[in-house]
Amino acid sequence: MAIAAGADALGLVGDMPSGPGVIGDARAIPIALMVPPPVATFLLTQEETGAGIADHVRRVGAGVVQVVRHVEPVAHRQLAERLPYVRRVQVIHVEDRSALDLIPAYAPFVHAFLLDSGTPSAAVPELGGTGRLHDWTISAEFVRRAPHPVFLAGGLTPTNVGRAIREVRPYGLDLCSGLRTDNRLDPRKLAAFMQAVREADRSLSD
Repeated sequence: MAIAAGADALGLVGDMPSGPGVIGDARAIPIALMVPPPVATFLLTQEETGAGIADHVRRVGAGVVQVVRHVEPVAHRQLAERLPYVRRVQVIHVEDRSALDLIPAYAPFVHAFLLDSGTPSAAVPELGGTGRLHDWTISAEFVRRAPHPVFLAGGLTPTNVGRAIREVRPYGLDLCSGLRTDNRLDPRKLAAFMQAVREADRSLSD
């Protein structure tokens, strides 16, 4: 459904302490095998070490790994040594302006960033799928400062995605809970979202 709607990538959500969209490795593996090029597969992992992340990527077979915890930067270096062909995306949970301080820490080791609205330090960590917006002024500054592409996530819906694109100017968008009904991808919401993205793109190019 997502590919038919024009999605450039599919997110395969591994086990998480909270949030929607979790499918686990057993379901992710056959999806990763069937996705046609040029659509990318992003494995969302909560593993925190280079070895743990690499093992998770090998099991699933995704081409991109999205690290959802604020891991030590050395984990990315270790991952690059083990799986140099896998693209690395570091999630930054934008709780306040301290998110900007993470750019120089991670930039030498990753290919892209993704800005989300989780609270990794909570008693039950929220690592994505919260359905909440964060401060887009911080996100826009992050995009301006970052030397790599930046994806935007967190509470995106058909009604606000146009404003998100205009205000933040992200490289791409990551979405989950805003397009779900009863925890399933909703085709009507998906179609409305993609239409809103196309309209925002046209307005920027005019």
